[in-house]
Amino acid sequence: MATHKLLLLPGDGIGPEVMAEVKRLIEWLNAQGIAHFETEQGLVGGSAYDADKVAISDATMALAQASDAVIFGAVGGPKWDQVPYEVRPEAGLLRLRKDMALFANLRPAICYPALADASSLKRDVVEGLDIMIVRELTGGVYFGEPKSITDLGNGQKRAIDTQIYDTYEIERIARVAFDLARKRRNKLTSMEKRNVMKSGVLWNEVVTQVHAREYKDVELEHQLADSGGMNLVKWPKQFDVIVTDNLFGDMLSDIAAMLTGSLGMLPSASLGEIDVKTKKRKSLFEPVHGSAPDIAGKGLANPIAMIASFAMALRYSFDMGALADKVDSAIAAVLAGGLRTADIKSEGTTAVSTTQMGEAILKELQALHG
Repeated sequence: MATHKLLLLPGDGIGPEVMAEVKRLIEWLNAQGIAHFETEQGLVGGSAYDADKVAISDATMALAQASDAVIFGAVGGPKWDQVPYEVRPEAGLLRLRKDMALFANLRPAICYPALADASSLKRDVVEGLDIMIVRELTGGVYFGEPKSITDLGNGQKRAIDTQIYDTYEIERIARVAFDLARKRRNKLTSMEKRNVMKSGVLWNEVVTQVHAREYKDVELEHQLADSGGMNLVKWPKQFDVIVTDNLFGDMLSDIAAMLTGSLGMLPSASLGEIDVKTKKRKSLFEPVHGSAPDIAGKGLANPIAMIASFAMALRYSFDMGALADKVDSAIAAVLAGGLRTADIKSEGTTAVSTTQMGEAILKELQALHG
């Protein structure tokens, strides 16, 4: 049986609490001989700053580069609001994405039937929702240069962020999205702002060309990103896979996340290119909910997004799709049974702690695997 090397980066806030539930799952998989994972753990974000005055150390980056996948918790919190910009907690995640060339961010938005009433939208709008947002992650305005704040004198300053995309960057993210669409409902929606942004003009042009050359069998539509945001709220089930740039992907994926009822529910995957020799790719998997410092240490955090992120690792890094399906089914079964953490609690359901939720999901997985 192949041995897979995992780097666990719990991070800050609720990160260590939800990561503990993934560790429990990994230990069971190893003990049962279902898989074989070797794990190492490192510091990232505020915890790394407290230890080494950096958001992630070179030694931890080396571990990340040598791993088969990185499992990431969350970073940040008010404690580090005044640290220098270059070493803010979020810089650790940005360095991981950049140095590992993790250009494709996969953000599913799935509404479990048991949670349809937890959404702020009507049940018929979100029940059965299953969409995937593919966000370009290493280009665009977050990384473009120049990036600066200049003092103009007389109390005036000028801030500059630069949106840059090259053809190859758009082509490779489009291919990831088209390939995903082929495995789902065969529809891709590309979103940009070609009406006001030159980068949007190029984005639209390149996605259209990739479609015509390589993916004629997939239905392709284009929407302006602001209109797309409106349609995500109006009727989200019209979408299957959405592909968009770094900035719009950041915003649209958070909109999609809240359709499901809670940010605590949703995982994500960040993927690099497939190595032509090893057939492997660099990858990082993380929940989208953030560090939630207000509830850290209270046993209130929802571990579902963290566990589902590990399921994405099984699916996209280790070709264990059947096992990933069982993890997802275990989550659905626990929710159908009425167990809820505080963020998704509703009348008639049973409140449980972070640990109790993790234990219940593992118990369902054990039953499914048995």
